[in-house]
Amino acid sequence: MRIVRLKEVIKLTGLGRSTIYKYVSENTFPKPVPLGLRCVGWVESEVHEWILARIEKRDLAEGAPAH
Repeated sequence: MRIVRLKEVIKLTGLGRSTIYKYVSENTFPKPVPLGLRCVGWVESEVHEWILARIEKRDLAEGAPAH
């Protein structure tokens, strides 16, 4: 298991900081894990699962078979 910081999450998803936190508050993105008083990270596999779910949702909307 690997914990990634915000900069890496931004690179993985292509989303901006404010969008990531907006999705977290809407419960549509994985919640960060507290690492210290002012430090959080995300479980990398959860971020990847979120990305794969978005791809599957897109493919289902287009009528393509899921991967």
